[in-house]
Amino acid sequence: MELRQLSTLIRAAQLQSFSKATESLGYSQSAVTVQIRLLEEELGTRLFDRIGRKVTLTPQGSRFLTSAYDILYEVNRAKLSVSGGAELENPLHVGTIESLCFSKFPSILRYFRENHPKVAVQITTAPPEELIEMMERNQLDLIYILDEPRFNSNWYKVMEQKEEIVFLSSPSFPLADKKKVRLEELLGEPFFLTEKNANYRKAFDRYLASKNILLTPFLEISNTEFILKMIEENKGLSFLPRFAVEESAESGHIRVLDVIDFHASMYRQIFYHKDKWKTREMDEFIRLASLE
Repeated sequence: MELRQLSTLIRAAQLQSFSKATESLGYSQSAVTVQIRLLEEELGTRLFDRIGRKVTLTPQGSRFLTSAYDILYEVNRAKLSVSGGAELENPLHVGTIESLCFSKFPSILRYFRENHPKVAVQITTAPPEELIEMMERNQLDLIYILDEPRFNSNWYKVMEQKEEIVFLSSPSFPLADKKKVRLEELLGEPFFLTEKNANYRKAFDRYLASKNILLTPFLEISNTEFILKMIEENKGLSFLPRFAVEESAESGHIRVLDVIDFHASMYRQIFYHKDKWKTREMDEFIRLASLE
């Protein structure tokens, strides 16, 4: 078993395509295919299902992928112990969206401040399309977005995690504790929504349009913290990623509604451009974000 086989497995799993993995890694198509085949033969199991042009991990492949990440992480840590032990000090510029910045960044920034105080971290918040354009112009080291799965031969995707989008209310809302709420029961209430360029908002709007329903929100704003404050005060309803509301829900300040006839999910994803030199500071951010 070779480290390059593990790297190829990870990239093919991330991109769900051997051809895209080929472009990403700079190997030939046959080299990628042979590496995966030899790995499967050595492990004595099939790692990928190959249906058309798309490849997906088998259950055995999903389990082995976790081990592959762990192996490469330990190898990189061993390398750093002898050659990269110098203190992190290069600047780091990350682009992200408002909800992720509010929910996921405080703990990451706290870790950097306590463990890597020489790293100057800069954060830019914007919609995904703007962040992608900035990455393409080399204005950002990494982008951390919430979106439908994205792939591009010019990018490396280093993290992808599924996130549920939920409806929420204050605890005093009449339907707050009701089981099996239907969406139509909510549409007469005032909604505080993110702006239309938020992708989970687009998914909601598309569903309403398919049902010939027009919903005019009481307020559109990108600041999820403000939306949560208004919901806590029983000013209306909203539709936000579960990770952005978990703390408020656990403390009892809001309720996640049990809506049964509309469900949406997006994916937290981290990318950097394939022509970008990946610094140790970028690696550290990716490691921390993957633990969140």
